Amino acid sequence: MTNPPLLIKRLDKDVELPTRGTPLSAGWDIYCRESVDIPPGRRAVLPTGLAVAIEPGWYLRIAPRSGLAAKQGYNVHAGVIDADYRGEIKVALINHGDDTIEFRKGDRIAQAILERCSTGALIEVEHLPETSRGNNGLGSTGR
Repeated sequence: MTNPPLLIKRLDKDVELPTRGTPLSAGWDIYCRESVDIPPGRRAVLPTGLAVAIEPGWYLRIAPRSGLAAKQGYNVHAGVIDADYRGEIKVALINHGDDTIEFRKGDRIAQAILERCSTGALIEVEHLPETSRGNNGLGSTGR
C-alpha cells in the first residue's frame, strides 16, 4: 500500500515547507517560525506556520531530530497530529540538557513522520483474556 499524500498549507508566505534530509528519510524536517530559547529543564511550544490535512487512518507524528536530540538533549514533549486537526502545527519541546537551546527562525526543530493508525472499536468487558505475563509491569521481563 502506498502512503497517501500529505496536504500542507503555509499560514505565512515566509514559512519554509518541510524537507527530507535524504530520499529515504522517514520524516520531513520541520522548521521554526520564530526564534525561541529554551533554558535547561524548561519546555516551549514552537510555531511552524503550517497546517495539514491527513487522510483518515493516518496521523502525523512529531519526533525529535536524532542528531540534535543527541547533541543538545532535547525531546519532543507531545507529538500527535490527528487526521481531523486543521490548525497550526506547533512543536512542544523540552530541554533535558545542561545548556540553553537556541532555536532561530528557519532552524529545523523536529521531524514529521506520516504513520498509519488503527482506530478500532473500544469495547468494555468484565474480564480480559489471560496471558503468561499477566499484570507484571515495569521491569518484569528483566534487563
